[in-house]
Parts: sequence; structure tokens; C-alpha cells
Amino acid sequence: MKRILLFAFSLLLVFRLGGQALLDSVVRISEVTVIGYLETRPLLNTPSSLAVIDSKQLTQQNGFSFVPAFNTISGVRMEERSPGSYRLSLRGSLLRSPFGVRNVKMYIDEIPLTDAGGNSYFNSIDAGAMKSIEILKGPDGSIFGANSGGVVILHPSDPSDSTTFSNNLKGGSYSQFHEQLKLTNLNNNQRTETLFSFQQSAGYRDNSALKRFYGQLFYTWKYAPTATLKLISFVSDLDYKTPGGLTLEQFNSNPRAARPATAFSPGAAGQKAGVHNKTALFGIVNTINIVSKLKNVTSVFGSITDFKNPFITNFEQRKEKTIGLRSYFEWNNDRIKSFTWKFYAGGEFQRTFSDIKNYGNIAGEKDTLQSADDITSTQYFYFGRFSALLFNRLTVEAAMSVNYYNSLFNGNNIIDSLIIRKFSPELMPRFAVSYKIVKDLFIRATISRGYSPPTVAEIRSSDQVINTSLNAEKGWNYEAGIRFQTTNGRFLTDLSVYRFELENAIVRRTNDEGAEFFVNAGGTIQNGIEAEIAAYLILPRISGAIRSMKLRTAITNNNFIFNNYQQGNNNYSGNQLTGVPQNVVANSLEISFPGNFYGFLQHFYTDKIPLNDANTEYNPASSIFQVKIGWRIASRSNYLLDISAGADNITNEKYSLGNDLNAFGGRYYNAAPGRNFFGGIRFVF
Repeated sequence: MKRILLFAFSLLLVFRLGGQALLDSVVRISEVTVIGYLETRPLLNTPSSLAVIDSKQLTQQNGFSFVPAFNTISGVRMEERSPGSYRLSLRGSLLRSPFGVRNVKMYIDEIPLTDAGGNSYFNSIDAGAMKSIEILKGPDGSIFGANSGGVVILHPSDPSDSTTFSNNLKGGSYSQFHEQLKLTNLNNNQRTETLFSFQQSAGYRDNSALKRFYGQLFYTWKYAPTATLKLISFVSDLDYKTPGGLTLEQFNSNPRAARPATAFSPGAAGQKAGVHNKTALFGIVNTINIVSKLKNVTSVFGSITDFKNPFITNFEQRKEKTIGLRSYFEWNNDRIKSFTWKFYAGGEFQRTFSDIKNYGNIAGEKDTLQSADDITSTQYFYFGRFSALLFNRLTVEAAMSVNYYNSLFNGNNIIDSLIIRKFSPELMPRFAVSYKIVKDLFIRATISRGYSPPTVAEIRSSDQVINTSLNAEKGWNYEAGIRFQTTNGRFLTDLSVYRFELENAIVRRTNDEGAEFFVNAGGTIQNGIEAEIAAYLILPRISGAIRSMKLRTAITNNNFIFNNYQQGNNNYSGNQLTGVPQNVVANSLEISFPGNFYGFLQHFYTDKIPLNDANTEYNPASSIFQVKIGWRIASRSNYLLDISAGADNITNEKYSLGNDLNAFGGRYYNAAPGRNFFGGIRFVF
């Protein structure tokens, strides 16, 4: 009843204070800018494969998950085996990621979300909490540290957003519900954004329910004309069930079932398999212009995680604490118009303390202690970067970092031991150029090196064995591309071709009980083509039956194969890389109508996917359609009401969104929901 009264009061404010509604509006076409490489610059002349998911693209989705928005970007594949169980890959396979995000470095603003152990709890974050996302594709450790997949930078705030209060309420099939409240307060030189959200879902499959409470604070204080302090923090309480993989026969018979019990092991539902994750992150970022040409950015941060994972065979509990520091200086010279340059130098340090215990699992309750380890992971690097713009035409970048990584394992209870896993320092250079051929037409080339040591969850995986023989992935990436945009912004295209030669690729294995372990697979050769096209078929206008129509297309071609991969008596060299579809196409069409009505249609095509290294089993190709329609009314005083409804998988296709690769017994499949519906209402004032 209180929620209904709040809605009624808020709607009254929208219409009472909003004045005359703007029944028609023209979308302003603006130039896309990025800040991923420490400086703000137009996307067009950025000499890297970089994509931006802006706030509009995020709000066009159903809002329950990050997955659809990420999958609109070429070279990016995000999966969700059940609500909340994210996996993310940038130009690579998901062999290393049975769950979570690995091999990709993630930041929230200037604060690392990835801990020193190499894990990122991305699923802790509410899908509506970010204003925009930048994705840097390909290995890029020159200023971000160890990774061989790429970098994701989450931006929780838009400084131009002057919203005072908003409420976003959504619901859908399978008892999906999501509510988000956001309050922004502007006070002289201070700006505070406070966000609270709650999400729940019963899930499409048995034992796949989700519940998450989330709170976020973003505070900015301009305490001097040349200095700004930012405070970034979030608290997340996430609980989701894991139904487990099915065999093909089980998938075809009843895709909604959880993994059943067998004569040798219990089922997922009986063991109450799931993940309970409480994470809090806190960071302070200080930016100061020391003199007119010299700037420093320093971040101090920390996080705490309480993680519980009742599984089929055991109950894992992790308590993790991370502390860190990141600082760099920027020195620039823009006196000569024909030659402007910037130089950066800095470093980043992280240390994560992990207390990991495994118990027996009896119907979701801890039993006898099986093993226990205290693990300290330390990761730090130093970097330098130089960028220059010559004659407003040629952009040159050169950067390099030296990376250090080690883990200390202190076993107790079962085995009293001390193991130190120390990796040799690694240099990670990056060289990039961009050249303007004519106005709004740029070509680019990049050479970069990737390096990614095994994460704590891979060295000490769920089989509870510390694998000291696991080596780091490393390799070189060679890339060229072209970007073009018409002057009026009507047409934009971005094309990339690359070759990534990776050594010591880390792949996942499972034993007969379903516990995982990891091995090095020799190497991979990854040749790829990526193309993104955005075009206004009808430019924004104030008359006509259709006020605007915009088409986006992202095309990915992956020719990824194993190289020098011998597993026992089996030689998998030349096989297609497990978990990687050869072709992926994402299309979207957004249409604006008179009266502020709009429509959004989205289509994802994914080629067949090899499910094991032997390439004897494949997940069939899928073609998924989504649609959303709505009515948006905005006032002259920045009051907004947006009502929408939509459907996902409207052709009711049976498919698996997140496969258990190399799973024992052929339990590869995790069924995605069939045809389902959603709707929502958002108001801002």
C-alpha cells in the first residue's frame, strides 16, 4: 500500500510541477567521447578497439541483467547460466570462467573491482547502477595491469545529471521484480548520488531463484578550484541458486529441471546449491592540478567479501579482504598547436587476504571440515604512457608496465604447509597509432602484449588441491582498424581485424563429482574480425509518422583454434576453441513515434558452440528476438515519466545461455528462459 501511495504522489508531482508536456522531442546527435586511457578524447581518433555502452543503450534493455547490453558489442560475449550467474569474455573463450569474471580487469571509475587474486564480483552490482560502460577489447596491461582479455570501466555517475529523485520499478515473468530509488543532491561544490535497489526472481529453472539488495554512494567534492575528491562505495547482498548443468537428453526432456541426483551424487536442489555473496567496496579518489601542466590522481580503496557456496559435493566458505592504492601523474604540453603531448607515470598495488574453507554439504548445511587455506595474493605494477597529437592528424601512443604477482598459501587443519607461488616480473608494452585520412575517417593500428596469471580460484579450485604447476597466460596481439562517421552523425562504422597468439591458455576440467580443476592447454591462435555499424535510417525530426529510426549492427567473426595442445593421448591442435562461436550478429532497431511513443527491437544470432576440447559436442546455433515498446513524457522542467512493456525470446526458442564446458558426463547445458514478458514504470523529478 505504501508503494502505491508513493507512486501516486510521484505521478502527481510529475504532472503538477511539470507544466506543459513536450509531446515531441528531437534527439541531439553528439560526438562520442571516451576516457578509458586516462584522458578524454573523441572515440573516432582513439587508436584502440574501444566500445561504449551509454545510458540510453542500458535503459533500452529489460533492466534485470547486464547481459543483453554487453552482447550488443562485437567481440564481447556475456552469459548467465541462471539469474545472477554471470560470465564475461572479451575476444576469448570462457574456458577459465565456470562462473564470475576472470581474465578481464574491471574498474569502477578509478577503483579496481578486480581483486589481487584476479576475481571480479561483477554480479554484485545492480544492472541499473551504472550510467555508462567502456570496454577496451584485447590485452591491455600497459596502464591497467595483468589481463589477456581486456578491460571494462564502469562509470556510476554522469556529472551533467541534475536529477533530484527517481524511481524505477520493473516486473516480469518468473516473479521477476526490480525497484531502484536514486537521490541526487547538488550543494555548491558538492554532489551526492545515493542509490538503493532490490531485485528478486524465482528463475526459469528449478533451484534458480535470485535475491539482491544493493546500495551505492557516489560523492564528489570540488574542494579547491583545481582539486576534486570523490568517494565511491557500494554494499551488495546477493543470494542466487545454481541449478547445475544438464545432459542433452535431460535438456530436451525438461529444460526447466535442475541437475538431478544420481546413484553416485545428490542433485542440485537437494543440496540447495547456490551462492551467497555479501560484498562491500569503498574507495577515495583525489584529483589535483599541482601546477597548470601537472596533475595527480590517487585512489585508496578496499573491499570485504563474505562468500558461501553450497555445492553438490561440498560447502565452500570464503572470507576475503582487499586493500590497495593506485596513483599516477599527468604532465602535458599544449603550447605548440601542431604538436601536443601528454605523459603519464604511476603504479597500482593490491593485496587480498583470503580465508577459504571447505566442508561437507548436507542439504545446504555445513558438515565436517574437509580443508582450509589462508591465501595472501599480492599484485602490483608500474606504468608509463606517452601520447601525442601531430598536426591534428596523427595520434601516437606508447605505453609499458612491469607487473609483479605472487600468492602465499598457508594450509592448516588437514595439511600443515606453506606454499609460495611467485611469478616472474612481466613487461607489458603497447604501441598504437591513429591517422586521419580525411575529416571523420581514421585508420589505426595496435601492438600489445597480454599477461594473465592464474587466479586464486584456479590455483586452489573446488577440487581443493593447490596446483602449483599452473602457468600464466601470455601472448601478443596485432590489430588494425578503421572508423568513419558522417558529419551529421547519421552513419558510423567501426571495423577491426586482429590476431592474438596466446601461450599457456588456461582451460577448465571437471572430475566425476563435478569439482573443477584447471590445466594449461599449450596455446591458441585467435584471428578475429569485428564490425559495428550505427545508422539513422530516419534522422530525428519533429514531423512525420516516424520521428526517428536508428539501426545498430555488431558482427563478430572468431577463427579461434588450439595450438600445440596435447592432452594425454589426444592431440587437439587445430580444433576450434571451446566455448567460442565462430559467428555472432547483434541487431537492434529503435524507433520514435509521435506522442513520445517508442519501440525497440533486438535480435541476437549465435553460431554453434563447441562444448568440449575434442569438438565432439556442439551447442546448436540460436536466434533470439526481443521487443520493447513504451511511452515517454518529459516536461520543460526536467520531469520524466516512462512506461514500457516488452517480451524476450518472442519465438520461444529452446537454447542454452551459458554452457558448462568440458563437463564430466556431458552435463553441458543450462537452459535459458523461453518466451517471457516484462514491464516497468520510471519517473524522474
